[in-house]
Amino acid sequence: MNVLELSEQEIGRRQSLQELREMGINPYPAAEFPTNAYSTDIKEQFKEDEHREVVIAGRMMGRRVMGKASFVELQDSKGRIQVYITRDDICPGEDKDLYNKVFKKLLDIGDFIGVKGEVFKTQMGEISVHAKEITLLSKSLKPLPVVKYKDGEVYDKFDDPEQRYRQRYVDLVVNDGVKDTFLKRATVLRTMRQFFDEAGYTEVETPTLQSIAGGASARPFITHFNALNVDMYMRIATELYLKRLIVGGFEGVYEIGKNFRNEGMDRFHNPEFTCMELYVQYKDYNWMMSFTERLLEKICTEVNGKPEVQVGDKVISFKAPFRRLPILDAIKEKTGFDLNGKTEEEIRNIAVNELKLEEIDESFGKGKLIDEIFGEFCEGTYIQPTFITDYPVEMSPLTKMHRSKPGLTERFELMVNGKELANAYSELNDPIDQEERFVEQMRLADKGDDEAMIIDQDFLRSLQYGMPPTSGIGIGIDRLVMLMTGKEYIQEVLLFPQMKPEPKIPQSSVKEWAEIGVAEDWVYVLRKAGFNLISDIKDEKAQGLQQKLGEINKKYKLGYEKPSVNDIQQWIDKAKEK
Repeated sequence: MNVLELSEQEIGRRQSLQELREMGINPYPAAEFPTNAYSTDIKEQFKEDEHREVVIAGRMMGRRVMGKASFVELQDSKGRIQVYITRDDICPGEDKDLYNKVFKKLLDIGDFIGVKGEVFKTQMGEISVHAKEITLLSKSLKPLPVVKYKDGEVYDKFDDPEQRYRQRYVDLVVNDGVKDTFLKRATVLRTMRQFFDEAGYTEVETPTLQSIAGGASARPFITHFNALNVDMYMRIATELYLKRLIVGGFEGVYEIGKNFRNEGMDRFHNPEFTCMELYVQYKDYNWMMSFTERLLEKICTEVNGKPEVQVGDKVISFKAPFRRLPILDAIKEKTGFDLNGKTEEEIRNIAVNELKLEEIDESFGKGKLIDEIFGEFCEGTYIQPTFITDYPVEMSPLTKMHRSKPGLTERFELMVNGKELANAYSELNDPIDQEERFVEQMRLADKGDDEAMIIDQDFLRSLQYGMPPTSGIGIGIDRLVMLMTGKEYIQEVLLFPQMKPEPKIPQSSVKEWAEIGVAEDWVYVLRKAGFNLISDIKDEKAQGLQQKLGEINKKYKLGYEKPSVNDIQQWIDKAKEK
C-alpha cells in the first residue's frame, strides 16, 4: 500500500511503529504474556485490606496524561478497568524513555498493552491497577472510532448499520452490548445441545454439498464440483440425510449447521443461516409440541433468567403450554373464509377475487395458495408462541397424513412475534406415498414453481428399507436468538451477515495514467489531491496543478522530483484527448 492511500492518523501510527522498532521494541512480540486476572473479576473480588498483585492485558481505550502520572482505560475480554501509571514506577532507573517517549508519544488508543501491578482504590473510589510494568503487545495502525461524551451529548458514535455489520470487529470493540448478544447466542446453542444430549440424542454432521437440493421448498445455490464434473447444490435443509440415519438405527439425531437459500435478504432473512433439525423415532407431532415447549422455556430461562423476554414494546412468554390452532381455522378466524374441502380453483378465486392478493399466477398450487393467504392475513398476528397445526397435504410433501382429518397432515409451525420459528412433522415413512408426493412436486416444478422439491431417489430407496414412526423439527437459530435477545434485525445476531459489495471510488488505473505520461509515484499524489480519474485534470491549469502536487510532496516528505509545468501540461492535453 502506498503511504498516500492512508489517512494522516494512519501515517502517524506507522511512523510511531518505525520509531519503536528503532528503539529495539518489537511492536508485535511473539512471547506468551500470561495474565492472571480480568477487569470484572478484579472489581468484584476487591477487598480493602488485601494486597493483591495482578497481571492483566487488553486494549488501551482511553488515556489522560498529567505530567509524570497518567490514567489509562484498559479493555479486556470481559470489561474495562482503570490503570494508574507513573513515570518513576515503570522507569525506576535513569532512562525515562519508556514513559516520556514510548507511553506518551508512541502508543495510541487501540494498542494492546500488558500491565503488572497492584490493585487499589483511588480517592474517587474507583478500583484500579497501579502499574509497575507495562509491555506493548500489539500496535494498532488504524484509529478506533472512540465514542465521546460531553454535556450529555454523544459524539463519534459508530452506529451506521452498514459500517457496523461490515466491520463487526470494530463494532464489538467500541459499542457496549454487542458482544453480550453473541455471548447469549452461545448460551442458546449450548443449552440446546445440553437439552438434546440429556435426552439421549446424538449430534451428527451431514453433507453441505448435495447432489439434490431436498428437504425443503426453496431456491438453492448451485456450484460446480470439478473432480466429478457435476453441478452440486449448497444444502437448503438437512432433513433427508438425517432421516436416512433414523433408517440406519439411531434413536434420535440432530444437527446444528448452516443452510443456504438463494433468495432475498431483509430484516428476517439471510441467504446463509443456521438451522437445527432433530429427528426422534417412535414419536409424533403431538409429542414434539410438548418437547419444543420445554426446550424453549429452558433456553429462555438460561439466557434471560426467566421464561419471558422483552422484544420492542412486547413481552413474549415462553412459559408452557403454547396455544395450538389448525391452519384452516386460523385462516377462517382472520379472513372469514373456510377453505376446508375447497378445490385449487376455488381457493385461487378466493385469493384473487375476494382477498385481492396480488402476484398470484397459474404456477401456484393449492398448498402455495393457502400459504400465501396465511402469510398475508394470519402469520404476523401471532405474537405469543402459537403452534399452527394440521396443514393441507399439498403444503407438506414430507409429512404423514393426519390420522383423523382427510386431506390434512400432522404438521405444525411455531409462530412467535409474527414469524415462523419452527417447522415440525409426524414424518412420512410410507415410501409409496412419499414417491407420489415427490411426483406431485415435480408437476408443480413443470408449471414454473422454482421452489418445488426434486425427487431424491436415494432417499426413497432408504425409506423402502423401512423407517420407524418418527417426528422431526427444524428451528431457525438466528430467529431464535433474535427473540431471546430482543433484536429486531437478523443482522444484529449474525457476526458477519451477507452484505452488498463495498462501494469503491472510481479510479483510473496506474497503467491508464502511464499512457498519458504520469509516473506511478505521482499517480498516488494526484489521487491524494482528489484527482481519481484522468478526466478530473483536463480543466486544471498546469501551474496550479504543479503547486497542488508540490504541497503534498512537501507535506508528506516524499522527496519526489517535481514534474515541470510543461510535463503537467502534456498530461492535461492528453487527458482532454481521452
